[in-house]
Amino acid sequence: MDTIASTEGRKRQRGNVAVESAMILAPLMALIFAFLDHGLAIFLQNTFQHAVREGVRYAVTYQLRPGLGHDASIKAVVSENAMGFLKNGSDCIKIRYYRPDTLVETPDNLPGNLVEVSVEGYQFPWMAPVWRWVGSLNVSARASDRMEGIPGGASPPPR
Repeated sequence: MDTIASTEGRKRQRGNVAVESAMILAPLMALIFAFLDHGLAIFLQNTFQHAVREGVRYAVTYQLRPGLGHDASIKAVVSENAMGFLKNGSDCIKIRYYRPDTLVETPDNLPGNLVEVSVEGYQFPWMAPVWRWVGSLNVSARASDRMEGIPGGASPPPR
């Protein structure tokens, strides 16, 4: 009789262990995914910030890639430095030029103007199901600098 009762008790304990494990693992996995999501979002922001800084550094020196205009060359540099998150010529990469005295946007990439390179509107979908109800995270980064003088006094390259 004691043997039968102890066997039944062990079976109940095994069933309780499975239920308790499930109750612990579900929130634990959600928490782990949340940590991974936030870490990836911070990594993505830092990567984009580095990419736009490299794009501005490239822009102010009027360098060109073979067969590309000035803006297309800048977008290519930003895309290369974004570690594969942005495709070449992505719609998220924006390049704007401003007059330094009025800060009015201008279509000219003349020496002395300000250039702003940015990544805007990149949607980062959350991995963790806990955050899906919030929607996707909008990641953006921007950098700017003053355009240098053109070596030899040549005219600026076509945009």
